[in-house]
Amino acid sequence: MAYMNQEKKKAIAPNIKAVLKKYGMKGTIGVRNHMSLVVNLKEGKLDLLGSAQKHNDMVAERRGQQSYPVGTYLQVNEHHAANWSREAGDNKIADFYDELIAAMKGAGWYNNSDAMIDYFDIAYYIDINVGQWNKPYNLKETV
Repeated sequence: MAYMNQEKKKAIAPNIKAVLKKYGMKGTIGVRNHMSLVVNLKEGKLDLLGSAQKHNDMVAERRGQQSYPVGTYLQVNEHHAANWSREAGDNKIADFYDELIAAMKGAGWYNNSDAMIDYFDIAYYIDINVGQWNKPYNLKETV
């Protein structure tokens, strides 16, 4: 059963902070509903929203559909974010997502879930938010 508490978060936080610092990002780390480890990215040097928009545009073009705008915040799909960023040509962003997710999982994370038999056994869930609905992500220009 998914379980996350403040003690586990404090043990994992230094690794997450190291990844954020490495890529020039600022964010907060929290726990939601005792089930999820949450990282809210507030600002940084990586154009995460631009990368997501590029991916949406590419998918829409392949499908012959109209692209939809990403907006000022994004809830990241941790299962596909790195692949989507690489597909959009943003390898540095893909590396950031890979390292952030690895740091969030830490050493004790596991996933023994089997959706085919409706069995879910995971250490805890991972949520990554780029900005929030009321506080947009702030892209810092690099000099």
